[in-house]
Amino acid sequence: MHFFDTHTHKATILIVDDNTEILEFLQDDLEEHYHVLIATSVKKAMPYFENEMISLVISDILMPETDGLTFCNTIKTNLELSHIPVILLTAKNGIPAQIEGLEQGADAYIEKPFSPEYLQVQIANLLDNRSRMRSYFSSFPLSTIHSMAHNAADEQFLDKLHQVIVQHIDDPNLDVHLLSSKLFISKPTLYRKIKSISDMTPGELINLTRLKKSAEYLSEQKYSINEVSIMVGFNSATHFGRCFQKQFGMSPSKFLSTGDTQ
Repeated sequence: MHFFDTHTHKATILIVDDNTEILEFLQDDLEEHYHVLIATSVKKAMPYFENEMISLVISDILMPETDGLTFCNTIKTNLELSHIPVILLTAKNGIPAQIEGLEQGADAYIEKPFSPEYLQVQIANLLDNRSRMRSYFSSFPLSTIHSMAHNAADEQFLDKLHQVIVQHIDDPNLDVHLLSSKLFISKPTLYRKIKSISDMTPGELINLTRLKKSAEYLSEQKYSINEVSIMVGFNSATHFGRCFQKQFGMSPSKFLSTGDTQ
């Protein structure tokens, strides 16, 4: 399942190209499956990141003022945006040009002229790959939060986020307000970042982290289920058991007996 825009129930794609004909062509070709936003320059594109949950960016390389390579680098080095996949379009061909694009962090590089079907497949693959990584993280008790990272910036952010949650994991009142203050990130920005990477709200990610930490404790076989439920911030062992079962498809006692370490 893709990360869907809350208003359109479609993943939101931002296309940036100074050629209006190409913009209109791509918008027409993609809008059946995606919520498409267009901009004729990087300057006009940047405000979208403040107001939209952008799932993927498609950008031409050769543009006046700010070019696509610089735009891609800006996205990939910005903590708030680095998780967003970027597809670069260019009339330049050859391996050196591709290397140049990939060095700026591009996730795909497509030479013009290109097949619309090829672009569709590249978009679907990038979004599906992120969906599979989120599913893996959510489904297996001992998979780590780093499994959702696509680059060093994401990994650094997720590591800091995980550390803060774990440090306060026994506090039933742990919420996005505390995370925001500890990470020095505004609540709206933190919400967008977590939602975009994990397809979860901060509260949902906190609860999943509690359950994953409980799996770590249970696998050590040093604590009872009741003790573990308290250690990870649940007020009730019964509620803890129900949440564990719902998330991982097995009860805490079943997890203990099977020794599931996936």
